[in-house]
Amino acid sequence: VQLQASGGGLVQAGGSLRLACAASGFPTSISRYGMGWFRQVPGKERDLVAAISWSGTDTYYSDSVKGRFTISKGNLRNTVYLQMNLLKPEDTAVYYCAAHPTIHPTTVVRGPGYDYWGQGTLVTVSS
Repeated sequence: VQLQASGGGLVQAGGSLRLACAASGFPTSISRYGMGWFRQVPGKERDLVAAISWSGTDTYYSDSVKGRFTISKGNLRNTVYLQMNLLKPEDTAVYYCAAHPTIHPTTVVRGPGYDYWGQGTLVTVSS
């Protein structure tokens, strides 16, 4: 299984970035998977910032990004995007995409269950 994240970079506070994550190589036993975006800064735990169901109809956002970030899926459902607007210096982190197998198309996982992880992409927001 491969989760390829891209789109990180350096942006000024108030600016925008769009992250993308393409998933591939799932075994045939896994037909559905929800996806999420996590972020981590040095010395702290990896936190979930946004998640989306396999169907794309259900989403979750952490309080820290609600109203500023939008998670969405591509037409083929194997790609997830994170549109980040009104970025703040405290959004600076390495962002990881992850996937969790599910049998329910509308399930959004907010905790353990993400079995597959991408390599991370660095987002730096300057003040």
